[in-house]
Amino acid sequence: MSVSAKEKKLWGGRFSGDTAPLVERYTCSVGFDLRLHAQDIDGSKAHASMLARQGIISQSECDAIHQGLEQIRGEIADGTFVWRQDLEDVHMNIEHRLTEIVGTPGQKLHTGRSRNDQVALDFRLFVAACLDEWAANLRSLIGVLAQRAEEHHDVLLPGCTHFQPAQPVSLAQHLLAYAQMFRRDHDRVRDALARTRISPLGAAALAGTTHPLDPGQVAATLGLGGTFANSMDAVSDRDFVLEATFCGSLVMMHLSRLCEEIIIWANPQFGFVRLPDAYSTGSSIMPQKKNPDVAELMRGKTGRVYGDLMALLTLMKGLPMAYNRDMQEDKEPFLDTHDTVAPSLSIMAGMLLELGFNRERMHLALKAGFLNATELADYLAAKGVPFRQAHHITGAAVAFAEQNGIGLEDLNLAQLQRFSADIGEDVFAVLDYENAVARRHVPGGTGPQSVLNQIADIASWLDSTS
Repeated sequence: MSVSAKEKKLWGGRFSGDTAPLVERYTCSVGFDLRLHAQDIDGSKAHASMLARQGIISQSECDAIHQGLEQIRGEIADGTFVWRQDLEDVHMNIEHRLTEIVGTPGQKLHTGRSRNDQVALDFRLFVAACLDEWAANLRSLIGVLAQRAEEHHDVLLPGCTHFQPAQPVSLAQHLLAYAQMFRRDHDRVRDALARTRISPLGAAALAGTTHPLDPGQVAATLGLGGTFANSMDAVSDRDFVLEATFCGSLVMMHLSRLCEEIIIWANPQFGFVRLPDAYSTGSSIMPQKKNPDVAELMRGKTGRVYGDLMALLTLMKGLPMAYNRDMQEDKEPFLDTHDTVAPSLSIMAGMLLELGFNRERMHLALKAGFLNATELADYLAAKGVPFRQAHHITGAAVAFAEQNGIGLEDLNLAQLQRFSADIGEDVFAVLDYENAVARRHVPGGTGPQSVLNQIADIASWLDSTS
């Protein structure tokens, strides 16, 4: 004999007919929101404790609920918990099983609570845990970048603008630029956490509840920073998901930029880096190939996180107050974002630790693009030549050197003085690449002491940041 919807659905009292099988499959979310089971159990335990403190349920009923929920946690962990599609979501699956275990106390757990504020709480706890993981992974990656920068603080390579050789910089400066990007990402993630760790429990469906709840107790039990200010906003707000996904999009954008440079540098025509075997693959037909597939795939995965953000923005843009079932669609985009961002950060840290840097190839590349031209222009300006004239003089010298297939530093004094009588023997020290870098000692610049100061600053930040 079939079981009616009225008997098998926790919300089925008003219904006499069964849900259509296709609709049941279409509306079921347990296939993905089961990942929120730990947060659902934690939130339910906090809610039960508050109900007992407020005298709404007895302490013995609260204890039974806690024991039952911990039994369910164990069943989920060991794989014996049966997830039922007909129970729709993680919340009703757990509540149904709890009632099977403890009886009547399980039916009292939902007092003063709606699935609207329940799912908002669960998701906030889940997103907060993900942001904590991202922050930890970002710290690790920043530490690796600082470590590799310190190891290579004396290595020079061409710095580019418009992807054309511009000026010599230290490899450390280049790596530290990414450290600063990820440091800002870390700060954004931590800032988003403050707005995520707000408890909506007590808002109920949308208007609050007549039961004498204490939302602050629930928030304190769960380690949250505050409670909702408006019950309608509490159940309909998904800003925290959007903000987290935006943070994830920025993280992936920065990772993608770094991947792009690794891919370019690994090309033998550059040869600036040697890919570690553990983070590259080969070709099925060309035995000489060593492909930067990991970096390429990470670069490609950036687009899917952007898509997740756009999906969430589109989801929320037309929703009236308060909760709408559309919001069920907020889970999968964020889950996808987390499943992309968290491992990408860990993989990048591992790849950078093993990445080999070829200082000889980088040094040879310095001579290919007249990267010391700005030094000559600045030298002439320091001699009193108006900078625009110095710029034209240097451009003419570069053209002459290029025609002769040599660098500016390879021209002799007589050749250089053809372009300006203000050029003296001291120009050759200025044209030296190491000196060009060393002279840029402005704070944040590429000079050796500035770079060491940047490394020390990051080390201090790492020591004081979680």
